[in-house]
Amino acid sequence: MRVFRKLITFITLSALLLLLVGCQRAPSVDILGSFFPIWIFCIVLGAILAAAARQVFIRINLDAELGPGILIYPSLAALFAFTIWLIFFR
Repeated sequence: MRVFRKLITFITLSALLLLLVGCQRAPSVDILGSFFPIWIFCIVLGAILAAAARQVFIRINLDAELGPGILIYPSLAALFAFTIWLIFFR
């Protein structure tokens, strides 16, 4: 019984340590003495690029062909944000 209890304790601690392996300090940038996480900038820049893409789509008459904007533009913003993250911060 005692060996079984030690085995369960060992397995539990090992599982907890494996879960903590991916934990590390989040990348951040210093702006005027205050640190901001990089993912915030990626999301904001992705939203700005999606808004700019919408204006381009409207100008070239492609906006009506895309489908429901409530699905297209948030997905486009996520695409831009993830791409910026991968290019500049990974």
